[in-house]
Formats: sequence, C-alpha cells, structure tokens
Amino acid sequence: MPAAHRPGLRVNSGITIPDSELSWRFSRSSGAGGQGVNTADSRAELVWDAAGSAVLSPLQRERLLERLRGRLVDGVLTISASEHRAQLRNRNAARVRLAALVADALRPPAPSRRPTTAGRGAKERRLKAKKRRTDVKRLRRPPHD
Repeated sequence: MPAAHRPGLRVNSGITIPDSELSWRFSRSSGAGGQGVNTADSRAELVWDAAGSAVLSPLQRERLLERLRGRLVDGVLTISASEHRAQLRNRNAARVRLAALVADALRPPAPSRRPTTAGRGAKERRLKAKKRRTDVKRLRRPPHD
C-alpha cells in the first residue's frame, strides 16, 4: 500500500498512530546526490507529540515517556532520515524507525530473574580449579628450605 493511502502508522497489533498526529518537515540532505543535493529537500523529519497523543493509555504514555526521556523534547519525538536520495524513501524510513522505536518502548518489562545459589558440583569445580591454580603458582616460587 503506498504511504499516502495508509490510515495511520501501525506500531503493533493494538496501536496505530493516526496521520493527524504526525507532522513532517523537509530540508536539504547532505551526502550523495551531486548537484541534486543542493536543490532537493530530500531529508525527512517525522514529528510526533507522544505526551499529547490520544492513542496511548495512561500506562503506555508513562512507560513511553520514561523509556524515551533522552530522545523527547517537551514530550515530542522527532525522527529524521536522510540516508536515501529520494524524499519518499526517507519518509518511509522515518515511519519504519518511529514504529520500531515506539513498539520497543511500549514492550512490557522482562520478568525479574529469581536469584539462585550455585549447586554442589559447581562449588566443587570452582574449589578444584582454585587448588590447581594455587599449585601452579607454588611451583613457580623459588625453593625454600
């Protein structure tokens, strides 16, 4: 489906950011392109107000703002793409990057690890290895009467 006909940006099965919440800015890109770089606005910046978004529940908003706090400016997330020469490809790259970033930030935290103790065999192997190391170092010492 072409980018212009999508109803919104699908992040995961439960969340789709509507196009009305996304805004674009275009500017001249650096890098490959020859003289075209000086004339074409191929760099794309996708801007989304995460703090004011209507598609997030309060828990999702809190989790997103916490995990992306280093990338947000006043609750607004900006993704820029300039790796391609064509503006359309940069727009698609920015959309994909935003969806991946938001999906990763909204993923629930992993369950905490249950602390366990080392088994008897592991303790014995560790002590045996320490004894071997001690013997090696003892053999390196000069003989003493």
